Amino acid sequence: MIQIGDTLPDTTLMEFIEVEGNGCSLGPNPVQVAPATAGKTIALFAVPGAFTPTCSAKHVPGYVDKASQFKAAGVDEIWCLAVNDAFVMGAWARDQNTAGAVRMLADGDAAFAKATGLTLDLHGKGLGLRSNRYSMLVRDGKVLHLNIEAPGKFEVSDADTLLAQATGLSAR
Repeated sequence: MIQIGDTLPDTTLMEFIEVEGNGCSLGPNPVQVAPATAGKTIALFAVPGAFTPTCSAKHVPGYVDKASQFKAAGVDEIWCLAVNDAFVMGAWARDQNTAGAVRMLADGDAAFAKATGLTLDLHGKGLGLRSNRYSMLVRDGKVLHLNIEAPGKFEVSDADTLLAQATGLSAR
C-alpha cells in the first residue's frame, strides 16, 4: 500500500471535458499522473463511486465548498478519483457543480487504485472492485499526508481534515 513519502503511480486517469480548449478536446481526455502533479500541490480524495449517498451528500460538497480555502493554503488543484468511467464522472461533476473547484477524474479500470493498494472489494454488492475512501495531500507527485477510511466510515478523508493538513504545511 502507498505510504507517506511515496511517489504516486504514473497511471493514466480520464477527465471529461465540457468545453474545448487548452489542448483538450470535448469528451474524455487522458490525464497522466506524473506530469499532471509535477511542480504542484494536489489535494486528492477518492470515493467508492460517483452518485453514491455519502460521496454526493458530504464528500464532494465539502471540497467544493472549501476550494478557495485550499487555494489560500497553497493547494494548486483538488482531484476527486473514482472507479467509474469519464462519462459518469462528467455527469457527476455537472450534478455537483465542481467546475473550477474540483477535477473529477475517472480511474475506469482501477489502475490507480490497484497501483496504490487502496482498493475496496465490493463484489457481491453489485459494485465490483472500487477505490477505498481516502484523501491525500501530494506535492510534486509525492504523498505528504494520507488519510484512509475504515470500511463504511467517513471520518478522516473529509475536506476539513485535509485542509487543516494543507494549512499546517503552508504555515511552515
